[in-house]
Amino acid sequence: MTTLTASTLTLENLQAAFNGESNASARYAEFAKRAETEGYRAVASLFRAGSKAEEFHARNHAEVIRQMGAEPKAVIEATNVKSTAENLEAAIKGEEYERDVMYPTFIENAKKNKESAAIRTFTFAMKTEAEHARLYTEARKNLANMRAAKTWYVCKVCGYTVEALNFLKCLVCGHSKSDYLPIN
Repeated sequence: MTTLTASTLTLENLQAAFNGESNASARYAEFAKRAETEGYRAVASLFRAGSKAEEFHARNHAEVIRQMGAEPKAVIEATNVKSTAENLEAAIKGEEYERDVMYPTFIENAKKNKESAAIRTFTFAMKTEAEHARLYTEARKNLANMRAAKTWYVCKVCGYTVEALNFLKCLVCGHSKSDYLPIN
């Protein structure tokens, strides 16, 4: 059995995170289309915001992968689109896994090797996934009331997603609220 160095393991974790975020972005884009056809316009825009946030996470992971001398790789899997309620449940499970298991493990490993860029990108993603889990849970609980159009806002730096720009700086990365992108 080959023993991986901490740096090699960090790179493998970054590749896994890049692949996962790339797939989540594609999956949420498909979920948004289903929500739109079912008349859940607020959920559709939430999934589009989630897709954009995951795209930003993938971009951030890719930058660190390149800094470590490798190329990011993702294999986009076919999305199993179900009803909006079921898609929300799937999204919640995925976000909770990333928040509770995947990113904490990746961060712990990166800290052991003092991989500050990896720690940063993993932390940005983990904090955002926690908020996504909350937003998707709220949408699932209030699905009947999610038919009106709604705008969500996504930080272009870290992907953090919010319902309103009622702050001066991003709660995750500290950048200005002017760095938030509106998603309808």
